[in-house]
Amino acid sequence: MPMWEWLYRYYFRASTDGWEHIPDRGRMLVVGSHNGGLAAPDMFMLMYDWFARYGTERPAYGLAHPTVWRYFGMTAQLAGQFGAIIAHPKMAISALQSEAALLVYPGGAEDIFRPHSQRHKIQLAGRKGFIKVALREHAPIIPVVSIGAHDSLIVLADFYHLLAQLHDRGMPWFLGIDPVVFPVYLGLPWGIAFGPLPNLPLPTQVHIRVCKPIEFSRYGRDAASDRDYVDACYTLVEQQMQLELDWLVKDKG
Repeated sequence: MPMWEWLYRYYFRASTDGWEHIPDRGRMLVVGSHNGGLAAPDMFMLMYDWFARYGTERPAYGLAHPTVWRYFGMTAQLAGQFGAIIAHPKMAISALQSEAALLVYPGGAEDIFRPHSQRHKIQLAGRKGFIKVALREHAPIIPVVSIGAHDSLIVLADFYHLLAQLHDRGMPWFLGIDPVVFPVYLGLPWGIAFGPLPNLPLPTQVHIRVCKPIEFSRYGRDAASDRDYVDACYTLVEQQMQLELDWLVKDKG
């Protein structure tokens, strides 16, 4: 926490608002859009602010991609100590049933490595599992948006689709791993880098906004199994987050 506090106050000069939208108790699904490559400074600054406000008295977990546990054992162990759990519906449901807060970034790699020109565009990558979990478990969705972290890593372009075409023509994936994205970016420590490599974030001012909860008209297993209703709920969340991000850019940009 002291290290994160220094980064929060001096390196990223972070500011957050909207904490009045966090319910006093009970389960909730905090849904964010993050930036800045694998360093994701807005995600970590949000985590710092949460722990600084609530300490260890209020359980909170975050969904992390299974590859973290598959390929990065030491990192996975450290992430687990911070509350990370494997991104799987059963894990998410278990966390919510314990009346905890659950943090998820549905956009994943497509989100954190989206080109700099798309920095003010919400990217949830069409993933709707979080909607199904929220509906099944009667959990309100708390959107979180941010600006500034995209300047800690300047993504010039994503060449994944080009590589996918070459793969279809017989070129193997490096180490047999489909990378999902293949960005070209400017940043530390590489200068210019190719692929989803780890990075050290450049110092930049980060603004984070916790938005008002999104409630749906229907909940339960039937609602979670209704594909059209899930699609409509996903669209509602995506549109509301985009509106909130537009307001944040206007306020702070």
